[in-house]
Amino acid sequence: MSERVFKRKIYARMLQWKKESDGNTALLLKGARRIGKSTIVEEFAKREYSSYILIDFSLVDASVKELFHQLSDLNYFFLRLQSLYSTSLHHRKSVIIFDEVQLYPPARQAIKHLVKDGRYDYIETGSLLSIKKNIKDILIPSEETRISMYPLDYEEFLWAIGKDNVMDLIRYSYQHQKPLGDAVNRDLMRDFRLYVLIGGMPQAINAYLAKNDFAAVDAVKRSILELYIDDFRKVDPSGKASRLFFSIPAELSRNTMRYKIGSVLENETASRLSEVLMDMADSMTVNFAYHANDPHVGMALHADYNKFKMFLNDTGLFVTLAFMDKDYTDNEIYRKLLSDKLGTDLGYIYENVIAQMLISAGNELFYYTFSEMSEKDGELNKSKRNYEIDFLLSRKEKIVPIEVKSSGYNSHKSLDKFKEKYSARISNRYLLYTKDIRKEEDILCLPVYMAGLL
Repeated sequence: MSERVFKRKIYARMLQWKKESDGNTALLLKGARRIGKSTIVEEFAKREYSSYILIDFSLVDASVKELFHQLSDLNYFFLRLQSLYSTSLHHRKSVIIFDEVQLYPPARQAIKHLVKDGRYDYIETGSLLSIKKNIKDILIPSEETRISMYPLDYEEFLWAIGKDNVMDLIRYSYQHQKPLGDAVNRDLMRDFRLYVLIGGMPQAINAYLAKNDFAAVDAVKRSILELYIDDFRKVDPSGKASRLFFSIPAELSRNTMRYKIGSVLENETASRLSEVLMDMADSMTVNFAYHANDPHVGMALHADYNKFKMFLNDTGLFVTLAFMDKDYTDNEIYRKLLSDKLGTDLGYIYENVIAQMLISAGNELFYYTFSEMSEKDGELNKSKRNYEIDFLLSRKEKIVPIEVKSSGYNSHKSLDKFKEKYSARISNRYLLYTKDIRKEEDILCLPVYMAGLL
């Protein structure tokens, strides 16, 4: 099965780096494993340079590694490198790629001297870049332009399956608040459910296009999940990181207002596991949404980093992880999504995909919970009513609350109560659901496939 090279938005950012940096910095492309970093970097090297050398540190032999201890003579370094890779390098027209650079920290440290030399461009790819063992005893170069890369977003997915212009229609509808019509929305929701099932991992999409078989897609996703879990076991031999990762679907399905670490690891708390959680965040295999204690601009300054929700970086992987111990044919999510019968009991699926879309669009994730005493027959009821804003975004000097529904049901009590408390702080209110775009008072109800446009 030949691997396709999918069109990625990050290519334009790489072109911008090449033009603006002009050799003064190396480009560091960071992201989870198997999201297509190596593929897009090599494609970029082929198209934008006269020649390139790709050093894959997951395969490289000792003779190449030894060169990084002989940087005092860069003329020898480059001559030897060209000889080892049978490739000629040309002044300011060639690029050297350090693939999976985290596996050999001395190469990353060498970037400072290589960039200063100025002969060639340098691109690094890596994951788990801040893990202690990957930066121990090296000087992290400041001569890096760092870009985060994620699985294919929804628009990139549409490109991959041959629907190049669909997002233009979606974008026009969003910008002009123009309904698409029920028939069009049903078609677009069908595409979106396909994205939820397959996800944005290039290998999974390639398997779908090659075989049109969800069993083949699921097998690819299982291999990626096993790779992630193995990585966590290497980073954290205690197994706590892998257990936290494996429990993400279960924790979200509880519909609680945060990830309860104690329900997964007895007697553990977020504060005690802060280093493990930081390593998980660094892996970029998960997305964290932190509780905003003061829902205002600058939410990061007032966030509670011990109170969070955790999502998978890719909802296709999430769908498989939720039923990892069963065959894909027993996966309830596959069945319900394909038949368009995803009920409120599986609404956390949409919450995960919205988190993925917002992160890919460059947002940090925050959420907000609050309680109020409920009234009944004019008397104060002693019970409290809990409310939750699924996501909060900052826009200029205001905040944007978002509520997510897994159906066409457009109740928005949390948004209404939130407005009562913080009306002066709010820019726009959004409800994401499965129906067509519509305006209800000052709330814009949007189909979920528009989330990346917010």
